Amino acid sequence: MADMRAVDAQALEEVVAFTSDLIRIDTTNRGGGDCQERPAAEYVAAKLAETGLEPVLLERTPGRTNVVARIEGTDPSADALLVHGHLDVVPAEPADWTVHPFSGEVRDGMVWGRGAIDMKNMDAMVLAVVRAWARQGIRPRRDIVIAYTADEEASAIDGSDFLATQHPGLFEGCTEGISESGAYSFHPGSGMEIYPIAAGERGTGWLKLTAHGRAGHGSKVNRANAVTRLAAAMTRIGEHEWPVRLTPTVRAALRELAALYGIETDVEAAGFDVDALLEKLGPAAALVDATVRNSSNPTMLDAGYKVNVIPGHASGFVDGRTLPGGEEEFRETLDRLTGPDVEWEFAHREIALQAPVDSPTFAKLRAAVERFAPGAHVVPFCMSGGTDAKQFSRLGITGYGFSPVRMPVGLDYQALFHGVDERVPVDGLHFGVNVLDHYLQSA
Repeated sequence: MADMRAVDAQALEEVVAFTSDLIRIDTTNRGGGDCQERPAAEYVAAKLAETGLEPVLLERTPGRTNVVARIEGTDPSADALLVHGHLDVVPAEPADWTVHPFSGEVRDGMVWGRGAIDMKNMDAMVLAVVRAWARQGIRPRRDIVIAYTADEEASAIDGSDFLATQHPGLFEGCTEGISESGAYSFHPGSGMEIYPIAAGERGTGWLKLTAHGRAGHGSKVNRANAVTRLAAAMTRIGEHEWPVRLTPTVRAALRELAALYGIETDVEAAGFDVDALLEKLGPAAALVDATVRNSSNPTMLDAGYKVNVIPGHASGFVDGRTLPGGEEEFRETLDRLTGPDVEWEFAHREIALQAPVDSPTFAKLRAAVERFAPGAHVVPFCMSGGTDAKQFSRLGITGYGFSPVRMPVGLDYQALFHGVDERVPVDGLHFGVNVLDHYLQSA
């Protein structure tokens, strides 16, 4: 096995500098296709090339650039591991922020800016680890494929979808992958520190609803008002109480969290009351409460063109999420909630994922965190949203959410995702690069 020493001092400096540099490269993705990831892609490709690797830059659409590189391992018979991170970020309104969201400023022991958590921090960690290995002459046991993707914050059509569909050969031999949204510290109180590692994702179902009616004057009685029909359907969807649907990953999370709190429960028992258990878990319930059911949340409405004109149609969008095995229930429920006067269709759809929590891989992920956070509790969880792992799963790659970072008490990692004043602690980056280095050497 490779030398398991921690990364060198230069790696600790570089992970901070790389995070700041990447934040300063504005890769805002508003979903309209105008994002330009290429400057960030060229930045990471140059840093990789300095180690002797030969990164490949790939585009489906000009400017929407992806980077892929492979590190050869010492054991040619071992399966390869995919490590992927996206280069795009969600929008940020500078007026709402304490510091400019694209400044990458280091202030009060934090690196500030859009992408500090989601997920230019992880992008920087990977660069820092790979460069440290080059300096120290370290090679991993298995091949590691590094992918920096475009368009994760929208449809992934220019990013991981494009790579998986058009360039599957670059991922030959990869059976597992790691990426965002896991191995971060969560503080539920009483001095407890929990690190959730993602072993599943809910499926994505973005829905477009269209209501048809009879156009007419706003002063007249109209029983076929498209706006009324759409509003009623949206209200039914938003207020619907979805039934409990527990996946193996969520059951494992509930068991481990209950044990941490000394709560006796049997999640396999008939009549198990998940809501009662969630109440007893207090703040820790936030790790699982969004993933015990399917969900549907109205998000957008579009209707009419003049205040005194009733339009002939109205449309809206719903963010739907499904658990494995819950897809048919979701479709049947939407048919019922929309009713006969409103049509619905998938505007974007991605499958749900599950990864085993009793696997050697999960054990190594757990061990890497525990090595640098002794006394902390690692638990599996299911992501309420989704990542590029969904696209790479089509290549037979099992994905885990593992982008380690240590957060101080009072700084909520989950709230910073897509939030205002996104920032990451410098010492949290140092923690993350050490954990990532340890895992990738032991994988």
